[in-house]
Amino acid sequence: MALSFTFHALISVLVHLSFVSTAKHSHHHHTSHSLHPHTPSSNQQLQQAYHALQAWKKVIYSDPKNLTTDWVGPSVCSYTGIFCAPSPSDPNTLVVAGIDLNHGDIAGFLPEAIGLLSDLALIHLNSNRFCGILPSSLANLSLLYELDLSNNRFVGPFPDVVLSLPSLKYLDLRYNEFEGPLPPKLFSNPLDAIFVNNNRLTSLIPRDFAGTTASVVVFANNDFSGCLPPTISRFADTLEELLLINSSLSGCLPPEVGYLYKLRVLDVSYNSLVGPVPYSLAGLGHLEQLNLEHNMFTGTVPLGVCVLPSLLNLTFSYNYFSEEEGICRNLTSRGIAVDDRYNCLPDKPLQWSQKVCDAILEHPIDCYDHECSAMAPLVAPSTAGPSIAPGPADT
Repeated sequence: MALSFTFHALISVLVHLSFVSTAKHSHHHHTSHSLHPHTPSSNQQLQQAYHALQAWKKVIYSDPKNLTTDWVGPSVCSYTGIFCAPSPSDPNTLVVAGIDLNHGDIAGFLPEAIGLLSDLALIHLNSNRFCGILPSSLANLSLLYELDLSNNRFVGPFPDVVLSLPSLKYLDLRYNEFEGPLPPKLFSNPLDAIFVNNNRLTSLIPRDFAGTTASVVVFANNDFSGCLPPTISRFADTLEELLLINSSLSGCLPPEVGYLYKLRVLDVSYNSLVGPVPYSLAGLGHLEQLNLEHNMFTGTVPLGVCVLPSLLNLTFSYNYFSEEEGICRNLTSRGIAVDDRYNCLPDKPLQWSQKVCDAILEHPIDCYDHECSAMAPLVAPSTAGPSIAPGPADT
């Protein structure tokens, strides 16, 4: 999904800025081209770009694919990974509009001089070894539409500088070492996609969501803790994919999740969520994939979820559901892929033992009688399944 979204956003940028780029997205060494012959040295934007890229090259310490070897001389539009296009404010002036060094395995950091590249609309640096903190000069990139820094070694608190970019729509910071809380402002910026998974982010997911424009939000594999706030409903008008995998969430799944009527993917697996699944999920008419596995849900698998018209995949293994309503008992008859292993479902194979189920089910959770802050998981979270389980009933 992320890849297709990237190319969709890329096309939007190129149309917006009237780009006609010859960029080739491959794993092979390639040379970038501009739309016009090299411009004379009177072009101040390209002069600034030359100084910025030379300063950057000086702090690149490893380039095993030799992508920056040809970063020599003032003709920056011929540098590998650098793409030029007419300026949106002056079609007769070439500017550096995009950088694509994806999968370069380059080691180094981003210098303050990168702020000189004020015409950039795209920065794609995923799958490298860039490290350190993001320079404050990124705030100068007022045209930046896509920022992909995923799979690097950036550190420090969440980089607030990205929140000052007025044109930014696609933000990908996953697989880095950012830590600390998420700023609430992240969700009030007009972003289309937010990827912050696989960092060291902590604290609670912000409770004071403002209205947001994001269609994709991926929080997965962080250490947020606490509950998913009811204000998640403020994503309703845009959100299509919500991934909260392994985010140390506890408490009940709020019924407000059912207000996210555009959702196609909901994944809250590998957390410590408890109580019944809210029946409000029956309102998610576009939902295709629902993953609840490796939590502590109890009660009934609701019929309203099983008859969702777009549902293709339902996974609720490694929980403590004790009943399935109606067609939920035979979803494969509707062509739906289902995984119901390791629950407390009568007459189903590969379930928890009766002893385990009795121990859990004698303490039912009523989500309406508990404040989120007061709720705690019954057992410690585990990525290998509920920690109290000795094995299925038939072993």
